[in-house]
Amino acid sequence: MTHPHQSAEKLLLMPFFLLLMLASSQPSSATTRNCPTQLSINLLTDADQVFLNGYPVSTQLDQAIFRRENFQFTEIAQRKPFFGWVVNSNQNNTMQVAWQVLVASSRHHIQNNEGDYWNSGKVASSQSINLSYQGKALLPDSVYFWKVKTWDNHGVESTWSAVSQFKMASQLQNYATARYPLQKQDDHPQTIEARTPETTFIDLGKAAFGRIRLSLDGTEGDTITLRMGEVLSNQQIDPNPGGSRRYAEYQLKLNNGRNTYLIAIKPDQRNTGPRAIPIPQYIGDVFPFRYVEIEGYKHPIEKHQVTRETVFYPFDETESFFTSSDTVLNQVWDLCKYSIKATSFAGIYVDGDRERIPYEADALINQLCHYGVAREYSMARHSYEYLIHHATWPTEWILQSVLMAWNDYLYTGNKESLEQHYSDLKAKTLLPLADELGFISTRTGIVTPSVLESIHLNDQLRDIVDWPHTGILGLGKNEAGETDGFVFQDINTVVNAYHYFALKVMSTIANQLGYTDESEFYAKRAARLQKHFNEKLIDPKRKIYTDGIGTDHASLHANMFPLAFGLAPSKNTEAINAFIRSRGMACSVYGSQFLMEAVYDGHNADYGLELLTSTSERSWYNMIRAGSTITMEAWDNKYKPNQDWNHAWGSVPANIIPRKLMGIEPLEPGFSKIRIKPQPGTLKQAQIKCPTIRGDVQVSFFNEPEKRFQLKVIIPANTTADVYLPFWSKAQQVSHNNRKAKYQKSEEFLIIKNLGSGTHQFEVSN
Repeated sequence: MTHPHQSAEKLLLMPFFLLLMLASSQPSSATTRNCPTQLSINLLTDADQVFLNGYPVSTQLDQAIFRRENFQFTEIAQRKPFFGWVVNSNQNNTMQVAWQVLVASSRHHIQNNEGDYWNSGKVASSQSINLSYQGKALLPDSVYFWKVKTWDNHGVESTWSAVSQFKMASQLQNYATARYPLQKQDDHPQTIEARTPETTFIDLGKAAFGRIRLSLDGTEGDTITLRMGEVLSNQQIDPNPGGSRRYAEYQLKLNNGRNTYLIAIKPDQRNTGPRAIPIPQYIGDVFPFRYVEIEGYKHPIEKHQVTRETVFYPFDETESFFTSSDTVLNQVWDLCKYSIKATSFAGIYVDGDRERIPYEADALINQLCHYGVAREYSMARHSYEYLIHHATWPTEWILQSVLMAWNDYLYTGNKESLEQHYSDLKAKTLLPLADELGFISTRTGIVTPSVLESIHLNDQLRDIVDWPHTGILGLGKNEAGETDGFVFQDINTVVNAYHYFALKVMSTIANQLGYTDESEFYAKRAARLQKHFNEKLIDPKRKIYTDGIGTDHASLHANMFPLAFGLAPSKNTEAINAFIRSRGMACSVYGSQFLMEAVYDGHNADYGLELLTSTSERSWYNMIRAGSTITMEAWDNKYKPNQDWNHAWGSVPANIIPRKLMGIEPLEPGFSKIRIKPQPGTLKQAQIKCPTIRGDVQVSFFNEPEKRFQLKVIIPANTTADVYLPFWSKAQQVSHNNRKAKYQKSEEFLIIKNLGSGTHQFEVSN
């Protein structure tokens, strides 16, 4: 067995940038005539896909509505839907300058370029996303056809796009989030091993949510035993995996001859309760498993006889790509990317299989990770909107609703959800709990029924910091839990760091919606809190944050959250960074999201890479070593004995790698402007394709720290980017496309601003 950090020699031997181009090149047909692609309606790119019992079919949407089959398809319930597309060009520095949209009631009309419901004519505009419908009133239960063409700043008029369809729902509303049906795919075994003449062991390669289908020969009266599970023990399925790891056993009576049997999953009382998200009837209940054992079957079993009906929200694996010179990092990426697909089985972000209940903390991390691996925004929007009205008990998680709403706008550029939920989002800032200094508290008797009602919480509000706490869930009284010994006080540092960030975000949201006075109000409240936060909660001798007013204990959490949320004074950041590094991964997989944010935002790229590629017990690699193929709820079973092995909040690298290590983030809503700020640390080489609503951003680098840094970026049309390069010394040379570059210096970086679309190559040499 090779060491997990063995160098990826084949990768390094390939010519620089070649891997990225091979992995992410688009078919020439997508751009040859600058045809708009990836047409979307209400954020859905494949709204015209028809499914039959969860399986995609070739039947066209306009025909499916008349067929007597158990079809599923997307329905648009919003009276005035919004459209989007990706602008394509073979030339650099391309911006769309005009568009024309046709919406028609029949295939005949659209094929003849007749927009009988809407012909926009040529509209001078760069807008290519969130274009609101402006035609005749769309009718309920009707299918419509649409296409678009564009003009760009090079004088190129595109051909018409391919035609897309959408169906209106039977009941229409002014605002409604559209969603796909759930999808099934058939997976077959990776290996089958006959352990005895009547016992077969089957490995499907990865765990997934689904159910098993078997084609077997039998004689009436024959009975087989079927076992399914996630965990192995002594090379067999562990029948007692503990916690919320899954195992199930079924007896199956066989009939005469060859028959196909589908195992109906027994409902679990914990994850099918009133708060759990029900699985649609056309899917049937599902179960997470990787391994199958069949006992009592007297014939050889071939791979084609065993099928797992795997369930997920529609997911395109080709939309993202990452590889690097570190093999552990590559495995961590693969684990986390796959986890986002595998845990989407409910069509809404849930807490894994144990409860199947949405929680804000899970949803926030899941949202960012989903954006990092797929061009998909509807599941995140639906999840955060659901949680606005189905809040959970932790104080910080209430505040996270504001963060999720802002992320939705940043990545989609669409304001409609913010407008719809603005009043609820204001309540989620928890301002009624603030004292005269701006601090909020849930422990001073001011959490009134009206406060709980305003945030839609049917529970008591309690501070969480991280989970689990000390001495619970089977942990001994001396176990530290996952809070790094955090000492809870009436004024809690972590809670108030969240409150500050929610106020800052709320100020920006109000400004975007045109509520100038309210924007100024929230900005002033944030500034007041920041002043007193740093006066009252920083230990002047150690220059780090304590856990709250009234204790001198300083935890990792009390320092990583203020740093991640931009609270810390610059004069204290060196001490805070040193303290954070001294604590290691003294947080849960949930807390790691904010630790990684703090580390990279503090420009500690070497330490960030060290955490991402760690092989210690508290690492993402340990999940792989433990045998899971989906990220786990905790670093190891010992840290959370009731944990499950299918928790997307453990997938943090799926967003940290694209957002922080490779540095791809929206500077302006809807990626109208992009920041590309790679922080490789000691990583020698990496390539990524990152999907955005405006098209793919591609980044690759070759890195010799303090000596040479080569960067290649491909920016999609109709957007611009600021690119950050390392600053080592005043003597270094910087080139852009083989010419001396003009740049601005900022901290440890050089910035080349306002780059247009297309391919750009940079080199820094010392």
